Amino acid sequence: MQNIAENFPDISFIDNTTVDEVMTQMINDYQEKYKEITGKEVSLAQADPYRLIMYACTIQIYQAMQYADYAGKMSFLKYAAGDYLDNLAALRGISRIEAAAASTVLQFTIDAPIASVVSIPAGCRVTNGNDVYFATDEYAEIKAGETSVTVSATCTEPGSLGNEFAPGELNVVVNTLPYVVTVTNTVMTYGGADREDDDSLRDRIYNVADSYSVAGPSGAYEYYTKSVDPSISDVIVQSPTPGEVEIYFICDGGELPGEALIAEVQNFLEDENVRPLTDHVTVQAPATQEYNIDLTYYIPASSKASVETIQENVNTAINIYNAWQTEKIGRDLNPSYLIQKVMEAGAKRVNVTSPVFTVLGGTTLAKTGTINVVYGGLEDD
Repeated sequence: MQNIAENFPDISFIDNTTVDEVMTQMINDYQEKYKEITGKEVSLAQADPYRLIMYACTIQIYQAMQYADYAGKMSFLKYAAGDYLDNLAALRGISRIEAAAASTVLQFTIDAPIASVVSIPAGCRVTNGNDVYFATDEYAEIKAGETSVTVSATCTEPGSLGNEFAPGELNVVVNTLPYVVTVTNTVMTYGGADREDDDSLRDRIYNVADSYSVAGPSGAYEYYTKSVDPSISDVIVQSPTPGEVEIYFICDGGELPGEALIAEVQNFLEDENVRPLTDHVTVQAPATQEYNIDLTYYIPASSKASVETIQENVNTAINIYNAWQTEKIGRDLNPSYLIQKVMEAGAKRVNVTSPVFTVLGGTTLAKTGTINVVYGGLEDD
């Protein structure tokens, strides 16, 4: 996503005034006015009652200044958050994407065929015992002479908590059903998404102008793709030949999209109100190229007392690097950034065997492989 916070300058409606500056100004004003009225100099000691009164007033005045600064900033996209951001979005005719519940397909099975129908009511709940429940979307029945039936089901709680239950994990029927012996999900649960966060909404507000026409420009395709699901974090749009549009996207954390989400985006972009009639759109996940981390780092002897802290910082730095490396499609494998983060964590020297600098194609995503980090010991500064 575009980092709006970094692309635009900071502003202050109070000229970055500090509480000490307000206090100093009040004392100076008091002393100048006192001399103007009486013709005498006055100096307020630290414990002078008038100075203490002005200090108390300063706190209240400065708090009011902070409220004014905050209120002013909430009208700018760079700073707006929560309800303020929602109101900025409303000015552009868009709204925050609400949380979506995960889906799956359940198969109910009985031991042997019977002569009558076995009913599976709509709303029949299934779980794996972890307090996450899926309920059938509609009525289903195992027909006479058959042993199983499949039916779609949706998580009873919206959000990403219902995602990635592997086939077979949902195997406990909560409702009492006659004859039903087993139940299982036949596909991995998918499609759950948390309510759109501020960063995602801010990004869509910034790019909403691209949507004022149908999705002809690349920016419009990117905007509409991100509008499908708040978890979509990066989109690449290409047109290798006239009329052919290829769209690649990933989700938060550099995760590849599942088939269900790809199909959802494909269907959305094929709407005649979104896609130009002459475009043929293909939506897919990017190709991936795995990289391994193999490095040895050394800590300066002067930091001997902080070795354990630095080691923890180095592990954090590597996690930061992996998140950075995998968050953008087409981002080159860059060990220089890895070295930078490890050095910032407190290392004196870093030897990186892997990864090596590699130029990735515009539709290829780097994926983390094995990680082998060796602490080489202390070295003289």
